[in-house]
Amino acid sequence: MKTIMSINNFMEKIKLFLESEKGKDILVIMIVVLVGLASFELGRLSKQDSSNGLKIEYQGQEANAMGSISSNMPKLAQNTAFQGNTDNSNKGSYFASKLGKKFYSITCSAGKTIKQENRIYFSSTIEATNAGYELSSACR
Repeated sequence: MKTIMSINNFMEKIKLFLESEKGKDILVIMIVVLVGLASFELGRLSKQDSSNGLKIEYQGQEANAMGSISSNMPKLAQNTAFQGNTDNSNKGSYFASKLGKKFYSITCSAGKTIKQENRIYFSSTIEATNAGYELSSACR
């Protein structure tokens, strides 16, 4: 019985404190700090490595994408398109994405985001140009 009265007394004191000006100020400060911390943590979560998430891959999609690209290429480019070296063991001096229109020098950092499995290698700019690719303006 005594504990119930002390709990009620404690709750009454908290209620009076929160109704006072000092209590309201402290409550507002606590809310601002908590919202700031929550925003900071949400920002950190949004910048985490995306490789931890779920990745969905479809079988046969690569062939469909290449078919749609080759139908839009000029006839000369279609004859030599995708004949570049896709074997990474014998890399050339230039590379391009299987799905892109630009090619890059091996030393150019502009193409570093292209995955290794999507790269096609060429030994010269002429070979890349004949395959329908254009030198990236970032590598000139």
